[in-house]
Amino acid sequence: LFLLFFPPSFRPFHVEPTNIVSVNDDMQRVTDEASAMNKRIHYYSRLTSPADRALIAPDHVLPAPDEIYVYSPLGTAFKVDSCTDGYGKNSSIVTIFMIWNTMMGTSILSIPWGIKQAGFTSGIILILLMGILTLYCCYRVVKSRKMIPLIDTSNWEFPDVCKYYFGSFGQWSSLLFSMVSLVGAMVVYWVLMSNFLFNTGKFIYNFVHDINVTDIVPGTNGSNKVICPSAASSHPPQNRSVMFSSGNNTGFELFEEWWNKSQTVPFYLIAVLLPLLNLKSPSFFAKFNVLGTVSVVYLVFLVTVKAARLGIHLEYNWFMENEFFVPEFRILFPQLTGVLTLAFFIHNCVITLLQNNRNQENNVRDLSIAYFLVGLTYLYVGVIIFASFPSPPLSKECIEQNFLDNFPSNDIMSFVARIFLLFQMMTVYPLLGYLARVQLLKQCFGNAYPSVFHVLILNVAIVGAGVAMARFYPNIGGIIRYSGATCGLAFVFVYPSLIYMISLHRAGQLTWPALIIHIFIILLGLANLIAQFLL
Repeated sequence: LFLLFFPPSFRPFHVEPTNIVSVNDDMQRVTDEASAMNKRIHYYSRLTSPADRALIAPDHVLPAPDEIYVYSPLGTAFKVDSCTDGYGKNSSIVTIFMIWNTMMGTSILSIPWGIKQAGFTSGIILILLMGILTLYCCYRVVKSRKMIPLIDTSNWEFPDVCKYYFGSFGQWSSLLFSMVSLVGAMVVYWVLMSNFLFNTGKFIYNFVHDINVTDIVPGTNGSNKVICPSAASSHPPQNRSVMFSSGNNTGFELFEEWWNKSQTVPFYLIAVLLPLLNLKSPSFFAKFNVLGTVSVVYLVFLVTVKAARLGIHLEYNWFMENEFFVPEFRILFPQLTGVLTLAFFIHNCVITLLQNNRNQENNVRDLSIAYFLVGLTYLYVGVIIFASFPSPPLSKECIEQNFLDNFPSNDIMSFVARIFLLFQMMTVYPLLGYLARVQLLKQCFGNAYPSVFHVLILNVAIVGAGVAMARFYPNIGGIIRYSGATCGLAFVFVYPSLIYMISLHRAGQLTWPALIIHIFIILLGLANLIAQFLL
């Protein structure tokens, strides 16, 4: 399928020489005509490097649309009925949906907490401003390849652009910050998977054994119960609860001992996920990407239903804090900007996503629409959860870093959401590990799978980081804002702005307003990172 998605300048197709023709078989594995065509394309492709357009295979030696063959790894040849000369076959709607689906990650669970930290009014303003700012920086990433003269950059990714402008420093630093975003996401996933697995197991055990359990945390009464786990932060409840049932409760106490949110459950996940990380190609799990869309849609549905049942609870206190409500503007607002940096982060793969767009002239429009939809989704979930949180009797300070933690483990709708998210994350986690392995090991050893030992050491380190965080620092809001502000400093703020200024300077087109604006963007990214460690 390689031939279907790349322009003629990047179309040499490959067949192993031993698989071209087999005289011992009753039927030719590949025709003589296809073999000759393959050799001619190989001849042209080896005359010079792919970046040099001087000796690129001309179109007349490329197969016509009705003569293109796709080869399986075993050498079997299949004819392709048609081929597109453009960059890709995705329509604008599909491209917009892909960008939206890629950006909508675990950050959505922390948006209500971020709004609480910033204040209701300032939280809404910051989501809008950060969406616009990250969109502009993403636009600069998309345009960065076009500003390099006299070189074919059609196959370049953003790290290649960084290497062109900053040499080996740009190459290795972009790798470092990309690894920070990947490993940070994997750590957040491990913390959330431990949380969801714990609550799911607790729900199933209580349902099977017909046990009525009340968590030892403050909460509202009635059928739409909302709890405040942070109110017991001085004595973390973990899975401490009161059981209302007659008879011997030894089995229940034993279950609570071996099914603990931070002390046991994070270790149970190792038996399932560590072997999956060591697979050479986790392409099987890519088939479950649709679960991400289903999970987000269900979360929006859950938020809507809960808000309709709980009602709206708002009181505007611009700067003063009271027992139940937070001010509209708070000094802790950088915690939200750190979360939003990762929530709107797609800069390291946006070129790949847009390259498959059928109409390349619509890239900027489609990217803008996708950002608008992502921002709208974040605004809807964050505002509705914050506004409907029952204050009084609970304080808005009770909103958790994962807003699903504000619903008890026996809540049916929350149970379904946790099941969806748990299964989705268990299928995405091996894909993230594969991306981290490819980027790091291929850069260091020239091979994405140098040996089982190398891969195992890397995966044990990544899994160990996830287990340690789930055990000692299970705060996804904190992990998201630290990793988001760190990788965002490079990919969102610094590199796009520096590359744009350097390219304008080399072309003699750099103006003072452009210089001041982009230096200011860099300073904003630096301040965003520093603020995460001060607040």
